[in-house]
Amino acid sequence: MDKNKPSSSSFTSFWTPSRTLKVALFATGLSGIVAEYILSTLATYFLGDSVKQFTLIVSVMLFSMGLGSRLSQFFKKNLIELFIACELILSVLVSFCSLLTYGIASVSEWIGIVIYTLSVLIGLLIGFEIPLVTRINENYEELRFNISSVMEKDYYGSLIGGAFFAFIGLPFIGLTYTPFILGIINFLVGILVLFTLTSLFAEKWQARLKVISLAILGVIVFGLISAKPVVRYGEQKRYKDKIIFEEQSRYQKIVMTQYKKDYWLYLNSHLQFSTFDEWLYHEPLVHPVMQFATKSESQSKKEGKLDILILGGGDGCAAREVLKYDNVNTITLVDLDPSMTKLGKESPIITKVNKNSLNNERVTVYNGDAFNFLTDSMVFYDVMIVDFPDPKTIEVNRLYTLEFYQLCYQHLRPQGIMITQAGSPYYAAKAFDCINKTMQRAGFETLPMHNQVLTMGEWGWIVGNKSLKTEDLKKVMQNIQIKDIETKWLNHDAMLQITSFGKNWKNTNNSKEDIEINTIHNPVLYRYYQDGSWYMY
Repeated sequence: MDKNKPSSSSFTSFWTPSRTLKVALFATGLSGIVAEYILSTLATYFLGDSVKQFTLIVSVMLFSMGLGSRLSQFFKKNLIELFIACELILSVLVSFCSLLTYGIASVSEWIGIVIYTLSVLIGLLIGFEIPLVTRINENYEELRFNISSVMEKDYYGSLIGGAFFAFIGLPFIGLTYTPFILGIINFLVGILVLFTLTSLFAEKWQARLKVISLAILGVIVFGLISAKPVVRYGEQKRYKDKIIFEEQSRYQKIVMTQYKKDYWLYLNSHLQFSTFDEWLYHEPLVHPVMQFATKSESQSKKEGKLDILILGGGDGCAAREVLKYDNVNTITLVDLDPSMTKLGKESPIITKVNKNSLNNERVTVYNGDAFNFLTDSMVFYDVMIVDFPDPKTIEVNRLYTLEFYQLCYQHLRPQGIMITQAGSPYYAAKAFDCINKTMQRAGFETLPMHNQVLTMGEWGWIVGNKSLKTEDLKKVMQNIQIKDIETKWLNHDAMLQITSFGKNWKNTNNSKEDIEINTIHNPVLYRYYQDGSWYMY
């Protein structure tokens, strides 16, 4: 029988060797790019700094693909058997990459070595495959068509894979099961080649590969069954308290834990608040600026009613505090993640904490990027409350830039006031100073504030306004009585405390002049934040 001629059956007539190989390359491209994104996401989650980890993982995998391509030149025989073997090995490595990461993270701190080792191995195999397919396909197409069609299918697969991961895999399937889908794709590619191109390799290899395929299928099925408890165990080891809720949204990993009667909310493993003491954060965030606006002559023309903008704050706790004021006309809350605001609206635990604030008729919730929201908006506000996560990544850094604060300045009424959470003035003093200095460059007169939040350490905020100098703003804040609003902690004495800093409070050897302005094109803030003395907490 001529090995270059397909079988007479309709199935093999359709699945010609060349077409089969191109489908295999399309699937490999899809699986490969998603594997890169999965490992990059895992590296970001466990090691931090998304830009750094995505850059390094993709670079390491591309280098490994090049190395794999080079290694393929030393193999001259059994090319089709080698390709099937690569697909089967890939099916296991890709399927178990998330499982291995979570499992080893629960017992070892060297998780970075695991993630990068997987990146190298998967990259080697992907790079090894492409030249193999090209060399096998040269029997069916001349060189110019062979090279272009092979690379074309691989790149097309990468496009589909990227879209799959961004819009389906990460937000809906999650990091637990998405790798198994990819592994199954690699496995099915191996099976497709094995059963459609049987004429291209020896009979003894057919039997061996079929047995190996059956065994690998069993391994993948076993992993699929045991994946959730293993990942859950690995995830639980990252938190000291019992996990009662977790969700991987399109933007972040949301986790809620419980200890006795209190709850802790984490985003990407970083604490956002605890019901044990969240008012020590949210009351200073809201009431100083609301008291200022309430007593100011800058109220909007709608019968003295205030228009409030909350950026971030998807848990609804800041909105809860704002709703204590009867003179509030509208509250617009802009949070990027619909999963977070859904939790704030529907979770019995969160709605009990936020007093069902996000379902109040005066609150309008928008899910979107705050920077883009302000860019497109034509509305002006009396109070802006900026409650973003810490600027530990380039993505969040953008929301603490000069360009962002200039937008805030433009949308604030002449006598209006804004406040932003600014991290810790002690653990990350340079970052705190950077935010203050950047707001000043945007035109604001600023006032730093701080408070000891028991579960978070010493925390800080920066108040900004257009009308009063810093000294006058401080006097106004220290004269606030807070007698007509119910609070758990904040009162006149507390206002004196949170607006005062001791001598050399910045705890840094750098003068104010050494601190750079944080801009989109010069994102210094996240580096200041990463260099903070967080190990002291």
